[in-house]
Amino acid sequence: MKKIIIVLFVFFAAARAFAQVENVPLYFPVYDFLKEMSVKKIIHYDDDNPNLSRFEVADFLKTIDLKKNSLTRTEKDLLEKYKVEYIPGESNSGNTWNMFGSGRKFTDNLDGFFSNKQKYMFSSGNPGNNIFVEGLGNVYAGHEIKPDRDINTLMMDGGLAARGTLFNHLGYYLEWGKGMMFGQKDLGPLMEPRMKIDYKFNEDKEKLRNYDYTSAYLKYYIEPLEKFGISVQFGREKTTFGYGYGSKTMLSGDGPDLDYLKLNAKYGVIRYTAMYASTVGYFLPVRDDRYTKYISMQRLKIALPDLFDAAISTSIVYNGRIDFAYLNPIMFWPFAEKSLQDRDNKNFVLDFQTRFLKNVELQGTLYIDDDELFGFATGKINKTEKIAYQIGTFIYEPLSIPDLTFIAEYTKIRPYVYSHYDIKDNYTAYGINLGHRIGPNSDEICTKLAYNISDWGRAGIEYRFIRKGNNIYDEFGNLIKNVGGDISQGFRDNIDDDYARFLDGERVNSNNLTLNFRFIPIRNYTFDLVYVYNIDNNITKSFKKDFSYGYVRMNITY
Repeated sequence: MKKIIIVLFVFFAAARAFAQVENVPLYFPVYDFLKEMSVKKIIHYDDDNPNLSRFEVADFLKTIDLKKNSLTRTEKDLLEKYKVEYIPGESNSGNTWNMFGSGRKFTDNLDGFFSNKQKYMFSSGNPGNNIFVEGLGNVYAGHEIKPDRDINTLMMDGGLAARGTLFNHLGYYLEWGKGMMFGQKDLGPLMEPRMKIDYKFNEDKEKLRNYDYTSAYLKYYIEPLEKFGISVQFGREKTTFGYGYGSKTMLSGDGPDLDYLKLNAKYGVIRYTAMYASTVGYFLPVRDDRYTKYISMQRLKIALPDLFDAAISTSIVYNGRIDFAYLNPIMFWPFAEKSLQDRDNKNFVLDFQTRFLKNVELQGTLYIDDDELFGFATGKINKTEKIAYQIGTFIYEPLSIPDLTFIAEYTKIRPYVYSHYDIKDNYTAYGINLGHRIGPNSDEICTKLAYNISDWGRAGIEYRFIRKGNNIYDEFGNLIKNVGGDISQGFRDNIDDDYARFLDGERVNSNNLTLNFRFIPIRNYTFDLVYVYNIDNNITKSFKKDFSYGYVRMNITY
């Protein structure tokens, strides 16, 4: 026993210490900056598994700082701004403010609310052993323009977040918030997508519409050998998986935050991830009908510097039991699924991302649902060929225009992709598609432009053209023809046509335009202005439907 303790002591003592192990939330704008610097070949950022510890972000910023002669004026300003927020040694009383614990009287300290300093409600400790407490607040004001100008929605929420690192290796994060809604509820899920999966919002039984949110996790990270990092994370956090500029085909992050245990390992050019997650099924009014479903995902990637990244991934969706086979991190789960009587929803993904051109990145994904590829390869296209693919490019500073980003991407998803014969095993959480937003039997062309005006402003425009083949229903809602266009309706043996024609069914073409502007007049105060215009052209029934709205969101973190 003493020998084991000595070995463990030497193992941990020899490992590198880390200032901040807790993750940076995915909606933080620093990720946009890191992505642009990666395409510019300043750093190598793995955005297929993007949740980064704060020390990893700090390391990237230090690398960028060493090459700042290659940056534009705006990029340098952004770098300096993020250094204060993420690199502990850059923070001091001149650029950081605490509401409590500063040593000043509370009334004398109020001037910091509207200063340009990095703000915290409270912080204490040293790098590697610390706590940061932040107040969170959001106000949303939305207005529908077409077709009903009388629809207005106001939402307000507030909460607390506590984060930090203990013992140089253990990161923690806890967030809780409560909100309320006034006016019509129509725009709520459009302004804040998590409304789609909020229990109180969907139950809609209380006089004052309200909602809440919470997330929490522990993350342990260590580097036992040089260039060998391992992390284990347990808890709830928004995450994504795989590639995709507009939306990801494997795990887009559009659904509810998953509760998961995740293992990440990085050694040289090798990246490996195994994730075991749980979530819920459709919202059902009868409590006894509600259920938990489980998702296991694994990914192995080779990342060759200045060349390309290539990966193979699998996922299994199942319910009703915990299966030890899907907890085995080194087993190939699609083969195991067959040996377990072929009752679960398995998926197989191949993807790549290039690294050999400065300012130009290419990526592609092949998504194979239920391991059905061989018929597709032989030209026999039927209901079993549940295939999706995506290819796109990310160009930074096109036509040598500084601080400008251009993205173009095409996605095609064949009929019945993401669905399953058992509705409890379809690729959803709370009924929301975990994969690409357009769903099965559809395709999309997505283009984006984004421009960093300065370190305080970013403007963007996105245009999407979507073609969709929907299932056909009668006037009473009964299914007449299943064409594989609904993720909740799998193929029915001896009922549905074996030949699944792409875009068959009720054909709808959609044009979607989104304009957005992010304005940060002072640190920790963010304003988002968004306008959306959508036209649905029902080709089958010969009618068009316009829908447009705009909203403002103010976010305060201190």
